[in-house]
Amino acid sequence: MVIRNLISPSFIPLKPSDTVEYALGLLLEMRARHLPVVGAQGDLLGLVSEEMLLNAGEPDRRVQDLLHSESITVAPDLHVFEAARTIVSHGLSALPVVGDTGKYLGVVRRHEVFDQLARMLSTQESGAILALEVEPKDYSLSKLVFAIEQNEANVLSVATETPENGGLTRVTLKLDTHDTSRVRHVLEHNGYQVVAAFSDTDEDEDALRDRIEEFMRYLEV
Repeated sequence: MVIRNLISPSFIPLKPSDTVEYALGLLLEMRARHLPVVGAQGDLLGLVSEEMLLNAGEPDRRVQDLLHSESITVAPDLHVFEAARTIVSHGLSALPVVGDTGKYLGVVRRHEVFDQLARMLSTQESGAILALEVEPKDYSLSKLVFAIEQNEANVLSVATETPENGGLTRVTLKLDTHDTSRVRHVLEHNGYQVVAAFSDTDEDEDALRDRIEEFMRYLEV
């Protein structure tokens, strides 16, 4: 999936002559923290943030006066994974997309990118989630999937976090089954530590809440 398909058709850019007061109102309307500034020829001139506008001082100041550095831009054929990385790295709510000639094509919004990631990770599919940790030298995706499929379950999606400073590899799996007891036993036997397990059925409300809180604590580590 490339971000060309996620460009927001309703997102309104600023003109360089627009005032700070107008830009703040547009930010509120667009429910964003960043707005692109586009020139008369369709060139992207830069990106203004809510912080820049609030610190501008004069409400009738032109947004073109706030553009001091080159903005972050991406090409329309960028993969959604890379778009998410860019958004997180720069703390953006809207990511400008430009063509080969520098012409402004639109923006992809932060929530649209992460909604797409959620769909790609099968988060809306019924099933169970397992969060694992393993030594990097022992991690093999092919062996992991094989072990799971040999126990009457299939992997709907997998996300892997690369360890830092010699830590453990963290793997999050979405499976098409609700009963993970057999899979968990096999994985632990193969050196995986099952840190959290969550299923969307067959649990009472208190147990379900406990599992969700346990999984969220794991993700926040």
